[in-house]
Amino acid sequence: MNPQAKLIFIISLLLGTTITISSNHWVMAWTGLEINTLAILPLISKSHHPRAIEAATKYFLVQAAASTLVLFSSMTNAWFTGQWDITQMTHPTSSLILTAAISMKLGLAPFHFWFPEVLQGSPLMTGLLLSTVMKFPPITLLYMTSQSLNPMLLTTLAILSVALGGWMGLNQTQTRKIMAFSSIAHLGWMAIILIYYPKLTLLNFYLYAMMTAAVFLTLNSMKVLKLSTLMTAWTKAPSLSTILLLTLLSLAGLPPLTGFLPKWLIIQELTKQDMAPAAIIISLLSLLGLFFYLRLAYCATITLPPHTTNHMKQWHTNKPVNPSIAVLTTLSIMLLPISPMLATII
Repeated sequence: MNPQAKLIFIISLLLGTTITISSNHWVMAWTGLEINTLAILPLISKSHHPRAIEAATKYFLVQAAASTLVLFSSMTNAWFTGQWDITQMTHPTSSLILTAAISMKLGLAPFHFWFPEVLQGSPLMTGLLLSTVMKFPPITLLYMTSQSLNPMLLTTLAILSVALGGWMGLNQTQTRKIMAFSSIAHLGWMAIILIYYPKLTLLNFYLYAMMTAAVFLTLNSMKVLKLSTLMTAWTKAPSLSTILLLTLLSLAGLPPLTGFLPKWLIIQELTKQDMAPAAIIISLLSLLGLFFYLRLAYCATITLPPHTTNHMKQWHTNKPVNPSIAVLTTLSIMLLPISPMLATII
């Protein structure tokens, strides 16, 4: 892709995100979401592979439908209350439609079917944008309307997302699809706490985006698209494979690592809100996710490739690790000790 074109698309992405997160009026928020959608489409389909074109088409159709629903819910709310302000979404029907629309935009279950397919058809770096940057504006809209959303509906969507994200990720062999189901499961954790403690949703999103960025950058650096390639990557880049192991365990939410922090705070807050059954269910369902993270980690570091390999031999290179990977991994592993400070901030 032409560097100037790529620059324009990335600037448009930043512009669309900024417009949405800084707007008070629904039409401005909708405009930002549309700019975002149009800017990411060429980045998805830039390889001109039929699967990439298919992914871009699916993404466009789903996002267009979701944007229409966002506009429809805001117009319905304005019709009944006379308010176009995002924080004044008080009409219950409008809130339900908005929840469905944002769930479609994010890929929350049961509106998640498009997300693994689109991620599988995209390049790794576009997949990173789809999993992190593109989810920020819709989450911001949910954050701003959190006081008027339906708690029962969001809790149901959240538990369903964690369950489906775990179950459907179990038998995947493609790393991008595994990361897509991981994203769906993490969105469930963000959705369940949104009404009770919105700032915790944002903290969870920031930490999730950081850990996912570390994983995607590592996979991109090793050029790994499926598990069989990952098995032969140890000889090529042992340091990167070790980094990937730690970051995946952090994404799984194992205690000494950063990923445990949001899960711990969310379970604590749910218990305070007399939602111990929901906390127990979501914790048990996250064990499904732990299984496929452990499988990825096992493939990255513990398996030795068989002697009869179908892949081209990969020789060890002394190429230095990308500094951004080093910084993101360090943060993904070592932020747990500062959790008291984070707890006082939020």
